[in-house]
Amino acid sequence: MIRLDNIGKRLGDRILFVEASAAINRGEKIGLVGPNGAGKTTIFRLIAGGEAPDEGQVTVERGITIGYFSQDIGEMAGRSAISEVMAGAGPVSEIAAELKVLETRMGDPDQADDLDSLVARFGEAQARFEELGGYELEARARETLAGLGFDQAMMDGDVGSLSGGWKMRVGLARILLMRPDVMLLDEPSNHLDIESLIWLESFLLGFEGALVMTSHDRAFMNRVVTKIVEIDGGTLTAFSGDYEFYERQRALNEKQQQAQFERQQAMLAKEIKFIERFKARASHAAQVQSRVKKLDKIDKIEPPRRRQSVAFDFPAPPRSGDDVAILKRVAKRYGAKTIYDGFDLAIRRRERWCVMGVNGAGKSTLLKLVAGATTPDEGTVTLGGSVKLGYFAQHAMEVLDGDRTVLETLADAFPRAGQGSLRTLAGCFGFSGDDVEKRARVLSGGEKARLVMALMLYEPPNFLVLDEPTNHLDIATKQMLIEALANFEGTMLFVSHDRHFLGALSNRVLELTADGAHRYEGGYLEYVARTGQEAPGLRD
Repeated sequence: MIRLDNIGKRLGDRILFVEASAAINRGEKIGLVGPNGAGKTTIFRLIAGGEAPDEGQVTVERGITIGYFSQDIGEMAGRSAISEVMAGAGPVSEIAAELKVLETRMGDPDQADDLDSLVARFGEAQARFEELGGYELEARARETLAGLGFDQAMMDGDVGSLSGGWKMRVGLARILLMRPDVMLLDEPSNHLDIESLIWLESFLLGFEGALVMTSHDRAFMNRVVTKIVEIDGGTLTAFSGDYEFYERQRALNEKQQQAQFERQQAMLAKEIKFIERFKARASHAAQVQSRVKKLDKIDKIEPPRRRQSVAFDFPAPPRSGDDVAILKRVAKRYGAKTIYDGFDLAIRRRERWCVMGVNGAGKSTLLKLVAGATTPDEGTVTLGGSVKLGYFAQHAMEVLDGDRTVLETLADAFPRAGQGSLRTLAGCFGFSGDDVEKRARVLSGGEKARLVMALMLYEPPNFLVLDEPTNHLDIATKQMLIEALANFEGTMLFVSHDRHFLGALSNRVLELTADGAHRYEGGYLEYVARTGQEAPGLRD
């Protein structure tokens, strides 16, 4: 369907692709992977026709429709969410608009002379509209929006009043409703809760067209894709299998390449030693010349490229008391909505509670109550003895001073720390070299999240309260964070929609539902096994 043949592409002074080739075949579900800045979004733009390669060519089979969802959704306002989604449904939405115009013209007395031609055109358009499933369009649009977490009021309300995250869902729904031959999805799992992610998984598994997507959610990738295309060093390499297969195969390939490189280096060293030893002896001149020619002809094996990775290193926190946080008879309301009423919870040392519930169930509110970011209307929230709390909240990234550099931000927070110590801290969280001079305003979402974590963890707390800590982190950085937190000796209370993160770190589950709070011994994986559901919102 689509081919990229020997493409070359530069972005300013940076070379993104050199003679890179790949193919997208009918029905394939492809995960596009590579480090940040490798060119994943550029590949989407090349396929969608938004950019052209500097060299080589991109060939799209005639008549193929392409739907492209990107993080840059543009302005949305003045229409309802349902209208916005239906407007992106391709030819059927255009015919729907034409039918409305024709209806208006047929009812206009001034158009009476053209009535016969208008009626004829209306009949043709109506037949085509029905053929394309137009009369089911609104039902399908509402079903799609409901799957992505919208209630009826949000569907019919002005899309301009929605937050950026909900507008992203509207943009995604437009592409899903379109059902093109080839769907390009750039980070569709961003801004989705578990319920919406699982619905989207089901939708994409049933999608009959070709799919190319990026995602920082490894569980999502593993369930949807059957092929990985890796961008590395300007080339495109295909792996048949899911993300976990790709990781294993890449590690095996790197191990084999390293072994081949080391064997060749040993052979080269041996040959060079012989040449250096005997080059001055006339009796060995022929042998020396033969070996020199042999070395000139050898194709040199390169060592495997080592990917730069973030290594989180948390110092051991001070020991807290056994009672870390106690909530007794807590009530919390926002206007007429009651979030908690008579709520009790006891968090003990070394427990790792993940909090689950549908949107509006009170997950973030609970974390704010425990962290002291909000106060209960009734009841008490008490932290135990020797508890040192670290709180990661989404809004913390928004209040970073945009004019301060990474290093200045750390120095402001820890004025007694030396420059060397702060640079080491920055390096642990992925800011090396000149990165520490970046101003906060130019940092990506992932970089801001890492900076906030550095601020929180420099003087290690023994009680971590984390609200969606992985939202903006790529797969590699998430894995480093998981490995570090797995060795964390303190207590955790956290909210996350990343099932890999939940499964790896939780040992208690607090499920918030309409009929109250439910507590489960064991972590998220045990919760799934016991309930048969991956999230509360999916329960029958």
